[in-house]
Parts: sequence; C-alpha cells; structure tokens
Amino acid sequence: MRQDGFDFAFVPSACDSCEGRCCTGESGNIFVSPQEISALASYLKMDEDLFRSTYLLKKGYKFSLKERIVGMSHDCIFFDRKIGACGVYEARPMQCRTFPFWDYFKTHLSELKRECPGIIDV
Repeated sequence: MRQDGFDFAFVPSACDSCEGRCCTGESGNIFVSPQEISALASYLKMDEDLFRSTYLLKKGYKFSLKERIVGMSHDCIFFDRKIGACGVYEARPMQCRTFPFWDYFKTHLSELKRECPGIIDV
C-alpha cells in the first residue's frame, strides 16, 4: 500500500504478527472528532455523554482516547491484548485508519520502522 508524498510503503498483512505496536508503547494522543465520538458511541451502543466520560480525555479544545497502563506500556483503551487487535476496529478514528501515513513519519522514518514491521522502502 502506498500513498503519495511518502517514501515508504505499508504491507497490511504485517499487522497479523505485530501484536499491536501502533496501539501500545509510548504514551500519545488519538484525537477524535465529534462525528467519530458519535460513531464510536453508537458502535458501542452507549450514550455519547457516558462514552465521553468513560473513554475520552479533554486535551485543550480536543478529545483524545484514554490509555490503559499495562506494565511499561500505554495501551489505547480499545486495544484488546487477548486478541492482539482493536476492539472497535470497524469504527476506529481516522487517525488510526491513516496509520502509518502520518506527516510526522515523513521525517521520522527510522522511528516508524522500529514500531511497524509492515514498513518497506520504495
């Protein structure tokens, strides 16, 4: 899989053996839009206010998914270690859908390669 403007390609089948490195590890933010909040709440069959209080943190004017600390790792609140996958995959936010094609990785390719086994040079 390729995307214009990026000097690498991504092999999605690598996710099968990865164990969720993009969803675990260092602390970070997965920002969600109001539309994504609504979609996630609907997917989980929850009231939006309950969803916000249960799964989101307010960061300035934005909302980010909470993290769960597991040992030394900060896991996305929706990452399921038992199955090694996202528990809300069908409704995951755009930030997750577009990984690894984030502008940040245009200048941090070596970091991305350490994190994601699906990255190949082109």
